[in-house]
Amino acid sequence: MSTESKSMEKLVEELRAARAHIREGGGPARLEKQKKDGKLTARERVATLVDEGSFEEIGLFARHRQVEFGMLGKEVPADGVVTGAASIDGRLVHLASQDFTVLGGSAGEVHSLKVAEVMEMSLHTGSPFVFINDSGGARVQEGIDSLSGYGKVFFTNVSLSGAVPQISLICGPCAGGAAYSPALTDFIIMTRKAQMFITGPQVIKQVTGEQISADALGGADSHMGNSGVLHFVAEDDQEALYLCRRLLSFLPSNNLEDPPRIEAPNNVDPNPELNTIVPVEPKQAYDVRKVVAAVVDQGDFLEVQAGYAMNMVVGFARILGRPVGIVANQPQVLSGAIDINASTKGSRFIRFCNAFNIPLVTFVDVPGFLPGVQQEYGGIIRHGAKLLFAYSATTVPKIQVILRKSYGGAHLAMGSKDLGADRVFAWPTAEVAVMGAEGAVEIVFRKEMDQAEDKAAKRAELIQQYKATFSSPFASAGRRLVDDIIEPADTRRHLAQALEYLSTKREQRPPKKHGLIPL
Repeated sequence: MSTESKSMEKLVEELRAARAHIREGGGPARLEKQKKDGKLTARERVATLVDEGSFEEIGLFARHRQVEFGMLGKEVPADGVVTGAASIDGRLVHLASQDFTVLGGSAGEVHSLKVAEVMEMSLHTGSPFVFINDSGGARVQEGIDSLSGYGKVFFTNVSLSGAVPQISLICGPCAGGAAYSPALTDFIIMTRKAQMFITGPQVIKQVTGEQISADALGGADSHMGNSGVLHFVAEDDQEALYLCRRLLSFLPSNNLEDPPRIEAPNNVDPNPELNTIVPVEPKQAYDVRKVVAAVVDQGDFLEVQAGYAMNMVVGFARILGRPVGIVANQPQVLSGAIDINASTKGSRFIRFCNAFNIPLVTFVDVPGFLPGVQQEYGGIIRHGAKLLFAYSATTVPKIQVILRKSYGGAHLAMGSKDLGADRVFAWPTAEVAVMGAEGAVEIVFRKEMDQAEDKAAKRAELIQQYKATFSSPFASAGRRLVDDIIEPADTRRHLAQALEYLSTKREQRPPKKHGLIPL
């Protein structure tokens, strides 16, 4: 029957049937298996993530063009990926969700072109891009066309970088070249049912003889604790989608906007708890996250990479409703010393905040860079320089709060006045010096101690002398390296006021393509 002889009612009926068929993905049996495996389907993930009724699908009827290796006439609904636009908390986003029920979510040419196209829409509209990964990898039947599709996605990832936020959710397998797209995005959220690796356990066994399970190689705990690839671990799809929404709530839609400020109680009353959290004894450990929680709105702190390089704490919070990026040394781990991994973790976070106009608040309690042969061989000089570069290149408002120790090059690397901090506040416990007084007197006053009758008493006297001369916050304030010495309980008030006064900060840098961070 020709199209002309069909009624509009019949045509609409056929259209609805076609749409319903494609939305079934790999069919009822495969959809049911996906659920039995404890995972949401591709479309359920989209529906859970976005505002109800807001999703506009793009490319529902897209079809592959392959004819080799059994692909001639083979139906691949939506080519295995759901793409489109929607809103999250009323703000526009673009997204892609791979459908594992369709050829294992494998990425063919059209599959990847759909993803790249919606990414470009994200860039053109200045809206975040979210990619939900659940794929067995490249569609082998499509050969080089599949590989080319991957390349277009990677290129577009880089085009979006620094212009709009990019978030990847790993909710199933993500193997081979497919892993590089998430790696090019700003944040990766991974469920405990997912694995991500370049070469799987079987290939590794064949090539190196090493035996390891898929989860031990590329599971969430492995990537959080070992590789540092991940930013958040979720128990399941629902938590991953919740984390994505929560993360987006702190971020602007693009690099030309300020982060979204929400209504919040205008409460900056003193918090007496802050006067007791940090021990006066410089070698006594404490959890710096308690300081953060006592300063930010309602103690709400979204920590990023919480299980990686735990001697450095980074994450998002709000002060009087204004989003801020938090960077802090963690005295509970390695006494807060900065090592290679902490340098990279902190630097990447600082650069993200700068790209998206998020002010930085840095809490300092650092004895120095971590000493050790392996740290030196591993390039602590090169990696530590990333922190110096990141803070120096940053033009957003930068506020430093020196809680206790701030020694040596690490003092500079934690966003000091000399690296462009707009405000530096110090607690009465702050010590700013080249090194701790105990080590300094061994170098500076060695002769005096050798000549003293009571060496222990002389050493104690000289330590106090050194602290009073160089380590005291009053000495730093006298040299204008500290703007004010504040009572800990008043920290929130000082931060809120400084953020308000710095909200119109504009800083121009010399024109150039980009700086050359020591990667």
